Amino acid sequence: MVNIIMVLYSIFLFLPAFIANPGAVITGGHFILDRGKTIHGKRILGDGKSLSGFIGGSLIGVLAGIIVYYIIYISNIGLGNYGNNIISALPVLFAMSFGSLTGDITGSFIKRRLGMKRGAKGSLLDQWPFVLMSFLFIFIFARHFFLEFYGNFIAIILILVLTPPLHRGVNILGYKLKMKDVPW
Repeated sequence: MVNIIMVLYSIFLFLPAFIANPGAVITGGHFILDRGKTIHGKRILGDGKSLSGFIGGSLIGVLAGIIVYYIIYISNIGLGNYGNNIISALPVLFAMSFGSLTGDITGSFIKRRLGMKRGAKGSLLDQWPFVLMSFLFIFIFARHFFLEFYGNFIAIILILVLTPPLHRGVNILGYKLKMKDVPW
């Protein structure tokens, strides 16, 4: 039987991956990753993907994870954490955050290959690649954590279901705060 508390807790533990993306919006804009280069006349990634956003957003995700780690540690929830101590938690947090933004970049790469311009509505291409790549990075670099919290795949499915409305809401907020050009 599925423990719904653990599933919800697993979603909570995924916050660094969710936070890395808006972190990239906040820190981005410097050192465009593809430097304007194209493949078959189409930009590789576009101006929306920068080194400052990738690194800055990832580090904001890691920082968010450190905060979550200490909230769990101090509250003594007892359902598990990213690691036994903050040092052992860092590989999980780095995998989750850098995986998230690698997935975001992958989604942009696919959108450019499909001829979609920067800011074009890509539906699930804007939403699922960052989640899936984050899970892949966690699986590769922190398999013990992945198996403990996402091994039954129910939390993964719920995260995939929750991501589109959550992503949309955050993007609308970013648009209203004039941090994004489009609300999607």
